[in-house]
This record gives sequence, C-alpha cells and structure tokens, in this order.
Amino acid sequence: MSTEQKASYVRLEIEGAVAVVTFDRPEKLNALDMGVLAELNAILDRIEGDVAIRAVIFTGAGRAFVAGGDIADLGSRGALAHYNEFAETIHRTLRRIELLDKPTIGAINGFALGGGTELLLTFDLRLLSDKSKLGLPEINLGLFPGAGGTQRILRQVPSCRAREIMYLGEMISPEEAVEIGLANRVVPHDSLMDEARAMAAKLAAKSPLILKLLKRALIDGADMPLSAALRHEQAVIGLVLDSRDAHEGCAAFIEKRAANFQGE
Repeated sequence: MSTEQKASYVRLEIEGAVAVVTFDRPEKLNALDMGVLAELNAILDRIEGDVAIRAVIFTGAGRAFVAGGDIADLGSRGALAHYNEFAETIHRTLRRIELLDKPTIGAINGFALGGGTELLLTFDLRLLSDKSKLGLPEINLGLFPGAGGTQRILRQVPSCRAREIMYLGEMISPEEAVEIGLANRVVPHDSLMDEARAMAAKLAAKSPLILKLLKRALIDGADMPLSAALRHEQAVIGLVLDSRDAHEGCAAFIEKRAANFQGE
C-alpha cells in the first residue's frame, strides 16, 4: 500500500515500510531555500514519528537531485541575520537527516552540486545514477561549502582529495565518486529507483532497533578516541544482546527460518 504527501517542493510517498522523499522543484533544479527546508522538516517530523517506516530513500525529480542552494535567493538577502538564519536552518536540517534513527539511502538521479553533495554526505548509503554529477563548486561563486560539507567530506575521503574538490570546485563523475569513497556504487539511470527500493527492502527486513543502535554507535564513536569508542560499543552491544530481536534472530538461525523482527 502506498500513500503520498505532496507539498509545494517536496513529496513524501510511503510504500509499506519504506518512505521515499522526492525533491520536486524541477524548474529550479530542486535547489534548496527556506521554503524547501521548511517542507523537508515537516516531512522529517512525519518520518520520525512513524514506527512503521523502517528505511528512507531520498531522490530528486527531473534532471537534478539537488543542484545546491538557491543562488538567486541567497543573493537577494541583504542582512547578515538572514544569512545566519539560512545557515542555521540548513545545518539543523542536514543534521536531522544524518541522525535519523532509520537508515537512509540517497538515490542520486542527476546533478548533486553544492548543497546537493552536502546533503549526500549525510546519507548512510548512496546509489548514483550513471547520469549524475557531484561536486562542491561554491569556490567559483566566491563562497565555500557552508552546510556541513567542509567537515563531513574531510571525514569521508582523504584530506588532499577533499581539499582538491573544494579548492578547485570541479564536478566529479559518479565513477570517481565511488572510487574515492563518496558513494557505494553507480547504477544505470533507468534502474536507479528499482535498485534503491531493493536495498531499502533489505534494510526494512532487519531489526529496526538493532539498526538504530548500530547507527548511533557509529555516529557517536566517530567523535571519540578509539579507547572511548570501544567502551561505548561495549555498552551498546549489551543493550543489543538483551533485546527480543536479538533472541528472535538467534532462534531463527538455529531453527533455519526467516527472522520476524519487531523492533523490541
């Protein structure tokens, strides 16, 4: 069963246990502005509050995934307070996506430049259409990535490569993005959403509780020294082993049947 929620610029479809979020502002190549971010936050409220949703796919309508921030909108802002408001809002929104308790998949269908690549950096798993293009070209506009991109990319690819991407502002092919670790794989454009849905279905069959605890352990541990991160993992695995889903998974393995995880 599928349900749909359509605002002006962002569309939410719920397909069983999978939510599909589509940026739908093709006349602006799905560029981000305050209106888009407000709608996205409302959709995140819905996703966070629905325990039946077990995985989330993000994609775009038309030729772009997200072609960055809305430059015309940013250029029209005349006071520092307006820029600070936008920066605070986009930082908070991308961090919400990064910290979602449900696994996220980016199905990158086209241009993902500037804020689009910064958004990609928050997803757990990333599939790229063979027609996609990535990059952080802000330097060419007298800017630099300001939605978390400077910090996230340094933590995900080698420092010298991250600096080259930001300093030169050149576009990256999908194949190169996979090679340097920005994405999982490239798929034919016409099968992108089929691949994303198949991956989401696999995630939805796992224990939502264990995926949530795993994701939290990964995010929290990344900001700790190794010794502290290992202690944190030890504490979290104790919670995992005490869960009903862990007992169900072990019982299903012994009984040679599919596990029925309930998120408990």
